[in-house]
Amino acid sequence: MRSNMTKAEQILWERIRKKQIHGFQFYRQKPLGHFIVDFYCPAGQLIIEVDGSQHQHPEGVAFDAKRDAYMNGLGLKVLRFSNLEIIIRIENVVETIKSALRSTYR
Repeated sequence: MRSNMTKAEQILWERIRKKQIHGFQFYRQKPLGHFIVDFYCPAGQLIIEVDGSQHQHPEGVAFDAKRDAYMNGLGLKVLRFSNLEIIIRIENVVETIKSALRSTYR
């Protein structure tokens, strides 16, 4: 587990921590099975992954697909955002997360 967050992770964490989104609790660097996810909301059955450049290489894409399939198999939804997307479009990212959490209880 990494103790230091990237800039993008820090920006996102400031927006989702302390139940700021519809009262949902998020955890960071949470072990799930044999993986560690960036952010996890058990009540919303939601995982948020913050993807750096390593996720764009073929090996990273294949690993992410396997990991996402595992998480989906647990009944969890995975949202992925790039570092850049979080840094320059944090409001859009937060709205996407809110929407995903709202759909959990429809």
